Amino acid sequence: MGTVTWRLFADLAEVAEGREHTVSVDPDGTVGDAIDALLAESTGLRERIFDGDTIADDVNLMRNGSPADPTESVADGDELAMFPPVTGGR
Repeated sequence: MGTVTWRLFADLAEVAEGREHTVSVDPDGTVGDAIDALLAESTGLRERIFDGDTIADDVNLMRNGSPADPTESVADGDELAMFPPVTGGR
């Protein structure tokens, strides 16, 4: 069993009641498995990040600083992040 750390930003952190969450995943686990582990401890987050069975268009998913896909493998110690689109002003 390995662990990965989730970093959540903006309203996602509010819904999950915290910016950082550490979850356990199997050695052959995926980003999707890590999402499931996060959802198991963060009630309400599922409705915010999913549109049906897929990640909502307004949620960015990253693994170790690069865009990620739920089918991608994770390794012990990986850092995963979710955040809404970044919009800027001046």
